[in-house]
Amino acid sequence: MQLTDVWFVLIAVLWTGYFVLEGFDFGVGTLSSDDTDRRVLVNTIGPVWDGNEVWLLVAGGATFAAFPGWYASLFSGFYLALLLILVTLIVRGVAFEYRGKVDSLRWRRNWDRAIATCSALPALLWGVAFGNVVRGVPLDARHTFTGTFLALLNPYALLGGLTTLVIFALHGAVFLSLKTDGEIRTRARRLAGKLGVAAVPIAGGFLLWTQLAHGTGWTALTALVAALALVGGLLAVRVGREGWAFLCTALTIVLATATLFGALYPDVLPSSTNPAYSLTTTNSASTPYTLGIMTWVAVVFTPIVLTYQAWTYWVFRQRLTRASIPTEAGLPVPGTR
Repeated sequence: MQLTDVWFVLIAVLWTGYFVLEGFDFGVGTLSSDDTDRRVLVNTIGPVWDGNEVWLLVAGGATFAAFPGWYASLFSGFYLALLLILVTLIVRGVAFEYRGKVDSLRWRRNWDRAIATCSALPALLWGVAFGNVVRGVPLDARHTFTGTFLALLNPYALLGGLTTLVIFALHGAVFLSLKTDGEIRTRARRLAGKLGVAAVPIAGGFLLWTQLAHGTGWTALTALVAALALVGGLLAVRVGREGWAFLCTALTIVLATATLFGALYPDVLPSSTNPAYSLTTTNSASTPYTLGIMTWVAVVFTPIVLTYQAWTYWVFRQRLTRASIPTEAGLPVPGTR
């Protein structure tokens, strides 16, 4: 296996980690509740949400260093969509920090609306973006994007966006049932069951479309197991096995992402204008020397980052209830700084 293939796989792993971890963050953020319960919801992800976003930064940085041609065409062609995602992530982070700064119900509700909106939009837009990456975009002979923003809003990509939105919402609801207790846990489990009923046909339709239009023999297997894992997660929710349900929704995201990257390879950004203009793992890659240095850096630092993040989840593993929230209005939620 060449280093270009190794880094294609590593970038796929980074995006997979981001979608699994930030996916339940987005899902929790989109769920609505009253003021006290919203503080419980925010507190479940308070210690980890910013650490989960590190996966996005590393995935973007790795793409820039390993495949600069891919990075240049992708970020220039998807500029408006990626800018919107960036703005929503910034506003979302500010909302987490500021919602408890003023003793005002109206203040907190406005920031809660910002959290919900800025969690749902990235969840939707990431699916649209990756749908377009797999489907292909207009590229000329110089690998320059020649389309428009509206061209990205095609049926396949929009279905991809709807898929990530509903899967992340389900993943978040299952996470809440795993991290809370009492009435909130019961409500989260009930909501997860309803979301699962919607997620199965939506995600199943997107995976089937992906396989029929872009798939290979290998992606047929990953897509099938992803669909089975999603159904298994729904069944686990209904019998109250939250741990198994979370494992199944996480596995669904892992295998769905693997299906997309498997359908994409060996391209990294197909050209819908002419297949000869497509960016591949070969014509968009950095020099072997650069990839070699990056590989050694990844070997050294990746275990350190994974160990630290695993330790963080272990420290904040306890279930939360309404009793975990201070009764005085306006106090910040513990763990959200």
